[in-house]
Amino acid sequence: MKNFKVKSIFVFCLLFSTVIFSQKKLDRIKVEKNNFVLNGKTVVFRGYNTSDPAKLMTQEHWNKAYFKEIKNWGGNIVRFPVHPTAWTKLGKENYLKLIDDGVTWATELGMYVIIDWHSIGNLQTEMYQDDMYDTTLKQTYDFWRTIAAKYGKNTTVAFYELYNEPTTYNNTLGTATWEVWKKINEEIITIIRANGGEGIPLVAGFNWAYDLTPVKENPIEAEGIAYVCHPYPEKRAKPWEDQWTADWGFVKDKYPLILTEIGFCGPEDVGHHHPVIGDESYGDAITNYSDANEISYLIWVFDPNWAPRLFKDWSFEPSRHGQYFKKKISSY
Repeated sequence: MKNFKVKSIFVFCLLFSTVIFSQKKLDRIKVEKNNFVLNGKTVVFRGYNTSDPAKLMTQEHWNKAYFKEIKNWGGNIVRFPVHPTAWTKLGKENYLKLIDDGVTWATELGMYVIIDWHSIGNLQTEMYQDDMYDTTLKQTYDFWRTIAAKYGKNTTVAFYELYNEPTTYNNTLGTATWEVWKKINEEIITIIRANGGEGIPLVAGFNWAYDLTPVKENPIEAEGIAYVCHPYPEKRAKPWEDQWTADWGFVKDKYPLILTEIGFCGPEDVGHHHPVIGDESYGDAITNYSDANEISYLIWVFDPNWAPRLFKDWSFEPSRHGQYFKKKISSY
């Protein structure tokens, strides 16, 4: 009898540890035709952007409580914007520790992760909108080599956003062509794959990741990728929908599409900046459009300082934009 009890306890412990362990690993997201797929079923992501992990660490908010709050706001995905200058300043090893922690917390809470190389500007001339976005082609390639080698088999790190917002800023940062941009992205994807990266590369177009029209004639030559758009309110005048379809929405006919930044704020909001001045009518339009076309999206930004901010202070009291999206994303 005693022996049987010991065996039962052992089997129970084994089963319990298996359950705990299986919860600690998310299943791999794959691309099938124009969808993200999880175990054969289409999945649509809706979630939030963190601010830069290095900024949150400095403020002592890069912790599990922060991730629990994102989960509490209905998110099933979270995007980490890694600024090149923060990456350089902290150094690879220290920065990777931050990503490690974030990935662990996301996994424990059942949320997928996008790692985003968060630069804004023209990688072809290496001219940027602000010093904080300064990088080089070599550093960009090396960043993705590092991420692929470290997280390539990690199923939580589902997406690699190759470059946040490509723009020539009306040629003030020099010129850029889609042909060269396409080659750079294909090069990054090759490096990621060769270094063991099994996640999904995300490719953005010009005009601050708004314009995907070149994809129609000249798509990226790589399997298992998706495209990105940041369709903030002021990119186009109302009514938006037909223009969205022409500028980027058509991509969803053939490829998965994810809006990794959307959001709005009033002119009175803290730290607001062009082109995010908007209101709830934009919220309704972009979420209805996304839902109708099974397009995934993430809200910018889960932070009280950066704009448009989702909450007012570290008690997580929602801003106007936060109230809207917390309610919306929690409703799915």
